[in-house]
Amino acid sequence: MTAVQDTDERQRPGKPSTGRLPRSARRNQLLGAAQEVFVAQGYHAAAMDDIAERAGVSKPVLYQHFPGKLELYLALLDRHCDALVDAIRTALEATTDNKLRVLATTEAYFAYVAAESGAFRLVFESDLTNESAVRERVEKVTRETATLVSKVIAEDTDLPEEEAMLLAVGVCGLCQITARFWLAQGGSIPSDEAVRLVSSLSWRGLKGFPMHGGDPAAGH
Repeated sequence: MTAVQDTDERQRPGKPSTGRLPRSARRNQLLGAAQEVFVAQGYHAAAMDDIAERAGVSKPVLYQHFPGKLELYLALLDRHCDALVDAIRTALEATTDNKLRVLATTEAYFAYVAAESGAFRLVFESDLTNESAVRERVEKVTRETATLVSKVIAEDTDLPEEEAMLLAVGVCGLCQITARFWLAQGGSIPSDEAVRLVSSLSWRGLKGFPMHGGDPAAGH
């Protein structure tokens, strides 16, 4: 560990002393500070000075972990894209009842969007989608979440994979967009009621497709 990494971590005005931290802990601290700044200001308005100040470290310490603002932003994007994929996977694996799977998936999107950190804005409302690396990650999380849902649809119905994927993209898009709209409206509808309404809409569409062997999905 270099001298800069330890000795240049001076206490900033109004900030608690950061002291010496293991590299992984320091990285997490910096990511947390960067997330607050990016969510509040957007990518273009945020400055590395702001992030270092928020973390209570000097810029040399920040640059030791992240060579630039874009790399820092991409690290956060990777973290929160992975978190959404994991949440959808957990929702789908929590039960074998397809109606409850739809409900759990909808709940996962609403919880992700409603999280106090506001990190969903980095994924779904980024002001940097003209950057190919950002766009690729956003497209990847859409594809991965839809793939998880499509596998369940394809396994339980007579639909070919391509059609199951199209439906899955529709289900995920419905959850994501309605959750963001709900939050933007101030959450005037209680979250559990909003989730129930949206999941009911999805389920009423999906249950019409026959199960393998011709049984209706509504009976599963």
